[in-house]
Amino acid sequence: MVDIGDLSNEIAKALKTYTRNVEEGIEKVQDDVSKETVKRLKQTSPELTGDYARGWGRKKTENGYTVYNRTDYQLTHLLEYGHAKRGGGRVASIPHIRPVEEKVIDEYVKEVEKVIRG
Repeated sequence: MVDIGDLSNEIAKALKTYTRNVEEGIEKVQDDVSKETVKRLKQTSPELTGDYARGWGRKKTENGYTVYNRTDYQLTHLLEYGHAKRGGGRVASIPHIRPVEEKVIDEYVKEVEKVIRG
């Protein structure tokens, strides 16, 4: 039983615990989703030599994780959206980032909602 005078302290303590649990849960979700994103990008990326597909990685940042291509970062936009050829014409796009991005965003939102609900 909680004394009425201690009620506000108990509520504050419960909110701190809940907040800490949510923060830890979200960090875990970010870690899991970023790993899954890298895995999927390695599978769906075009492979001429395989360097581009193997180049996907992630790094922890202040706000979560960043997924990037450490070997051929300059090709991501050109492959995803296509580009003009030197002698005229265009190279067709190979959408491989956006489909993965859309799937993992949905997964991330669902997992964060689970964490918040407890």
